[in-house]
Amino acid sequence: MGEHRAEPRKRILKTGRIDFGIGAIECVVRNVSFTGAALEVENPVGIPDLFDLLIVADNLRQRAHVSWRKGKRLGVRFG
Repeated sequence: MGEHRAEPRKRILKTGRIDFGIGAIECVVRNVSFTGAALEVENPVGIPDLFDLLIVADNLRQRAHVSWRKGKRLGVRFG
């Protein structure tokens, strides 16, 4: 099965925070590229399709749109 992403992703393991205005949820950023990321959360219930993702170690904030959901994992694209 071939790679379908616009940009190759780099595997990482960093703490992140999903911030959606009325609340925030901690996550683990599993991989990242210039165009998106894969996130893992303890419980995906209540996470909206659009939020700000903060990658704590890099002090980086990106607007994120959910592309896919599978169990405790989310794929997001930036922008």
